[in-house]
This record gives sequence, C-alpha cells and structure tokens, in this order.
Amino acid sequence: MTYRSNPTLSKEEAIQLHNESLVIDSQQPPITSGALFTDNMRKSLDEWFKEGMTRAEARGLLSNMMADEIQNSQDAKNQYIEMWDKSGVNVASGTYAGPSRIENAYDISVNGISNAIAIINSIPEKLMLVTKGEHIRESHETNKYGVIFDFQDTLPFGTDLSKVDFFYNLGLRVVQLTYNLRNLVGDGCTEYHQSGLTYFGRELVSKLNDSNILIDVSHCSEQVGWDTIETSKTPVVITHSASASVFKHDRGKTDKLAKAIADNGGFFGVVIIPGFIQGTNVGNLDNWAEHIEHLVNVMGIDHVCIGTDKMGPGPGTESLFEYPSEMPFSKPGEFSWQGWQEKHRVNGPTATDIKLEGYNDFTDWPNLTIKLAERGFNEDELKKMLGLNYLRVFEEVVG
Repeated sequence: MTYRSNPTLSKEEAIQLHNESLVIDSQQPPITSGALFTDNMRKSLDEWFKEGMTRAEARGLLSNMMADEIQNSQDAKNQYIEMWDKSGVNVASGTYAGPSRIENAYDISVNGISNAIAIINSIPEKLMLVTKGEHIRESHETNKYGVIFDFQDTLPFGTDLSKVDFFYNLGLRVVQLTYNLRNLVGDGCTEYHQSGLTYFGRELVSKLNDSNILIDVSHCSEQVGWDTIETSKTPVVITHSASASVFKHDRGKTDKLAKAIADNGGFFGVVIIPGFIQGTNVGNLDNWAEHIEHLVNVMGIDHVCIGTDKMGPGPGTESLFEYPSEMPFSKPGEFSWQGWQEKHRVNGPTATDIKLEGYNDFTDWPNLTIKLAERGFNEDELKKMLGLNYLRVFEEVVG
C-alpha cells in the first residue's frame, strides 16, 4: 500500500530536489574509515590475506591506509570526493566507537578520530568537521561535505566521565549509549537478558546533557530507551533503526517507544539494512519505504529522518573494502563483541546473499528520495526527512 495514491514528482524532479535540498545521513559509520578502496589498498589486502590475517584484523589497517591514501594521492582524493558528489549527501554522521574489547576502545576511538581529522584537513576546500548547527547550514550553502563525529558505544569513556570532555574537544557530538551487548551504561538490543540504564548510565546521560551532546538509543534495549527519555533533559534520538511493527527484528523499535521519542522532541532515522527491514534474501526500496510511512503515521512528519547505516554492498553496514571471499571474519573461537547472532541476518557467511535492490552503496542515496516521491511524499515533507528534521534537533541540543 502506498502512502498516497500518486507520485508527487517525476524521477527527474525528485533528483533535482535531492540535489538542491539539505541532505543528512544520520548514520553512515565508515564515512572516513571505509569509504575508499584504492589499488594500493587492494594489493595490501591481498598480501595480508596470504599471511593468514582475518577481516577483523585487516579492517583497522585498511582504515589507516585510507587516511594515508587521501593525504598523499590526488587520485584518492578525487575518488573520495566523487563518491560524495554522486550521493548528493551534504552531511554524514560517522562512527568512531563501536563494539570492541574494552581495553582497546579508547585507543581505537582516538585513532579513528585522528584519521578523520587528517582526511578533513587534507581536503579543506571540500570537507569540514561539523560541531554545531551553523556548520550544517554552511556545508549546504558552500557546497562542502560535513562530517559529524558519533560514538555507537560508550566503551571509550570507561569509568571516567571526564573523558566525555576530552572527546567533545576532539569534535564528538552524538553518543549512542550501548551497542548490541551489555556495557557499563546498560543493555543492548541483542543481549541475552535485557534491562535498563545502570546508575552509572544515568550519570553519563546527565554528563552528556551538560556537554550538549545528542544522545542516541538506536542499538539500546527497549528499557534503556525508556530510561534515557525519562532521565535526559534534552531530546533523545534514534539515528538508525527500523519499525518493529513493520518487520519484527531485534534492531527494530516499538511504536510506543517511537512515539515517545517524537513526543520528547527527537527523531527516528530509518536504516537501509536489508535484514532489518524485511525477511527475504533480496529486499527492495518499497520494503524500506514502508518503514518510513509507518513511522510518519506514528510520529508525525517532523520526526522521521534517514540513517542508512550502509556504505557498501552486502548485508550489513559494510565498507567499500573488497575482502577475498575465503578471508575469515575472525579467529576461530574468538568471541564477537558485535553481538550478532545468525538469526539477525546481518553478517557472517550465512548472510552473504542478503541484499537490497536499489541501494548497493552510498552513491545510490538519490534513489531513496526518488522512492519516497514515487510513494507520494510532497516536496516539503521530503525536505524535512532529508535533512531539516535532523538539523532542528541538532541545533536544539548541540547548538
């Protein structure tokens, strides 16, 4: 069932609207860590594969190499900016903390942010760091591409709340309280038993409020979401998730929580991950649009955004790195802190055939605008979902 009976714009008109509008991807994790794959990177990956390295081990090395390539190669710079150009996205939120061993989390985040700053500073005529709302407006007005620094886990803070100040001063502006599993703050959405915020988690929420950092509960348990809304003095957001009413998945959110996010002034960014939004091996953009439509009905048009959570081809978030198919994901017997199980259909050998027609990689972003126009959203509604809703909340919380 479509949102309205007739398309509001032709394909050409939708593309023009996309190119003229403020477009924000509320979750694009590898925007400065996995959005380039040069010939040099391919050669290095082939060598590491022959040496017996796993994908998990190679990923960080490739991310470091991406920063080096962009700083030292004009061809790499051009390739990277061409990707942005084709996407029509003005601002993307990249991730600099995720699931990892807690003893490594701080160093991983510092390294990732350092690489991102080096990339941004190496192309100042086209890239900029976004730390306040006016930077988002500036990126759109000056035809630059803005990067927002976010965390998808709070592990880098450890037990030291002063580290919030440290990372804020490096540019951090959005923090997801947990990834999929339990941490010191609370439980994630795939944890075996799920509870809410810990006492430490409540203290962290207050610290993030005081620091003007936007709080995200995308991967958090349902109860962490409720506790965060209750505890936070500012709007809480879901940067990348889906509707559990449209398709039941551990990464989806209930209508009740979605409505509470809207009533509290936040937004809900809808993912494009195929296994999160539908149950077959090959999904399509209509499957995704059904989540948008449902959430608009639940939350209102002013509270729905787009957080693709997807850079490259494949079932999950994915980078543009092209790993050899025989390269193992991790060492045998090594525990995965990502917290995915086979039923989640997002990574690992059993998920390799899952894909989404119409969105293969970041450069396919205009297809999302085309699809929403095709299903009846008008120009004003499209502009809100493409970027204005995100901007409003970001300006309110971050400044």
